[in-house]
Amino acid sequence: MKTETTPEKAAETPSEFAQGAKDSVPIALGYLAVSFSVGIMAANGGFGLLQASVMSMTNMTSAGEFAGIQVIAFGGALAELALTQLIINLRYALMSLSLSQKLSGEVTLWQRFVVAAVNTDEIFALAVKRAKSLTFRYMLGLEVFPVAGWTAGTFLGAFSSTLMPESVSRTMSVLLYGMFIAIVVPEARRARPILVVSLLAVVLSCLFHWAPGLKEVSFGIAVIVCTVAASSVGAVLFPLSDTKQGDGE
Repeated sequence: MKTETTPEKAAETPSEFAQGAKDSVPIALGYLAVSFSVGIMAANGGFGLLQASVMSMTNMTSAGEFAGIQVIAFGGALAELALTQLIINLRYALMSLSLSQKLSGEVTLWQRFVVAAVNTDEIFALAVKRAKSLTFRYMLGLEVFPVAGWTAGTFLGAFSSTLMPESVSRTMSVLLYGMFIAIVVPEARRARPILVVSLLAVVLSCLFHWAPGLKEVSFGIAVIVCTVAASSVGAVLFPLSDTKQGDGE
């Protein structure tokens, strides 16, 4: 006797995982390239190969890892490290809340925790554009290759750093800065609020780096102050209701 397949069961077939994995390949390749510089920076900060790899495997955020490496390298306190990560990565909580609205009703609570743990900007953007509801198997497939790519890239970067002359290794660590610039500049040219907030953050960072008194402040605290201050000024000057995305104002 032929068993009838319900739409709910069809949505949870193994092909969902395969489709998620296929969709994630471009993200994984991009992560492999970007995290190479994270590995170099981690090695320059005193991290071993295993430490750098585990850090990337459990912390899928380039900005968070960049700040974390700097705080650890400069001997920052654990509370400073935790607060820095909280502020930098707070957006992922909002992304996860938004993503939860698209998850299938079959996804359990612990499965939602797994999905949220690897909910990066790129994975979120790809997932929310999908017309169908998001199953756990699809999200698992969407996340597994990016995690592997990010971890592998970090390992390769840290390993390559041990084979390079120190001058070359330190020079290549600026690749991550280049990535941040490449992300911010196009958006800043398109929207004035982003330009103003970015420039304010740059000015504050320069003050904390060179100004007497301020340059004594630890790296983590400086990141926290610059982030909160620039974001607060942006919220006051450009309220969401008055800001039209892409109008350049």
